[in-house]
Amino acid sequence: MKIAVVGTGYVGLVAGSCLAETGNTVACVDIDDKKIARLNAGEIPIYEPGLEPLVKRNKEEKRLSFTTDLAAAVRAAEVIFIAVGTPSGEDGSADLQYVLAAARSIGKAANGPKVIVDKSTVPVGTAAKVKAAAQGETSHPIAVVSNPEFLKEGNAVNDFLKPDRVVIGCDEPRAAEVMKRLYAPFVRTGNPVIVMDVVSAELTKYAANAMLATRISFMNEIAQICERVGADVNKVREGIASDTRIGHSFLFPGVGYGGSCFPKDSKAIVSTAKEYGYRFRVMEAVEEVNHAQKRHLFDRLAKHWKGAFAGKTVALWGLAFKARTDDIREAPALVLIDLLRKAGATVKAFDPVAMEPTKKVVGDAVTMCKGMYEAAEGCDALMVVTEWNEFRNPDFERLKSLLREPTILDGRNLYDAKELRAQGYHYIGIGL
Repeated sequence: MKIAVVGTGYVGLVAGSCLAETGNTVACVDIDDKKIARLNAGEIPIYEPGLEPLVKRNKEEKRLSFTTDLAAAVRAAEVIFIAVGTPSGEDGSADLQYVLAAARSIGKAANGPKVIVDKSTVPVGTAAKVKAAAQGETSHPIAVVSNPEFLKEGNAVNDFLKPDRVVIGCDEPRAAEVMKRLYAPFVRTGNPVIVMDVVSAELTKYAANAMLATRISFMNEIAQICERVGADVNKVREGIASDTRIGHSFLFPGVGYGGSCFPKDSKAIVSTAKEYGYRFRVMEAVEEVNHAQKRHLFDRLAKHWKGAFAGKTVALWGLAFKARTDDIREAPALVLIDLLRKAGATVKAFDPVAMEPTKKVVGDAVTMCKGMYEAAEGCDALMVVTEWNEFRNPDFERLKSLLREPTILDGRNLYDAKELRAQGYHYIGIGL
């Protein structure tokens, strides 16, 4: 099948590469000529495990190409994916200007029947707007499908190639059959392809992320109570997760969620509910908890130091919002950096892949170090912010010799509190 993917960001690049991997001919389109030049030169603009060899292989085998010529890509394609950005507006609603601009451009270039697939995360009612925008530019029949993505950053390639489910929102049988044929190679093990109406599919994506965000904030609330009553959140989590109705996923307390999906989608579903005359009180609370949790390590350190940050140096291990990505959008580390700097502390940091993106945001406000131990050297406290594997089992004896004060604030509960306290550390975890 011949496919065009409009947008070479995180979703578009992963989707295009994975669709090419199953034998389709895919043209990825972007208006950013510098990005396209980099991709054609073999440079991958994002960090995502497994993506670079996938792009290289399919490009070499002529199944995957990159271009700024949207019209040519559309004319050659049967199916066109829209995977452009949908940033949050001031009121939390998704900004659809890029999606609708892409739809109009597709309509203008259409030379026959086309299937447009909304791959960007979009609110309820977007498919109808996309169809109107594209159909207004052409007499050729346009079908619009909602096909939400459920990719986890750091595991996106595997998630696309081996999805636990594929959701297809479509009101036209012909387009539904095209999509089922397109996704057939990815669900050979029997995972479901769920076909539903467009509006339900649009809401499914937001509902899924809202539920996951709710579990995270719920567990962070439990952690706050644990700290006050003297309970161990790890034991509580184990106790409730053993209930098959609850399960283990997304019940780890921490420094709050970030990234491109949960914060934006939580705001968007609240905004959508408001637009239709309903107040989504649960999600409002989820967001409130998450904002507070991002500053929790700072508040714990402020209590330990009695607010005296002047002249102190704090090390951050981890800057990305989660491991296996360089994404710092809505990252808790950015909140902590801002709070520490305003309180008068000096900040040093190390992250395996996210230091350059962070430097573009914070400039020289943080000393970026070449390694985790270099970041800790001469510091009065260490904050573990991202759960990278290399942070899970450090040389604690060496670390203690590097720190001026043996204080660890473990924002991911990676370490054994009793063991570190026995070694002479002042250990602060989440929910302990």
